[in-house]
Amino acid sequence: MFNENSGLVGIWCNFIKANPDKREQVPNLSNLREVVYKKLDEGETQA
Repeated sequence: MFNENSGLVGIWCNFIKANPDKREQVPNLSNLREVVYKKLDEGETQA
């Protein structure tokens, strides 16, 4: 349902980047949590 280009994924990624201790707050809605975590983890390895 969600992919790396979804608006909601981008919003959550920005929120978690600003508040890393809030990572658990990403809702387990369809595959949203998995896509957000994957995008954040890929961003950390590229940085």
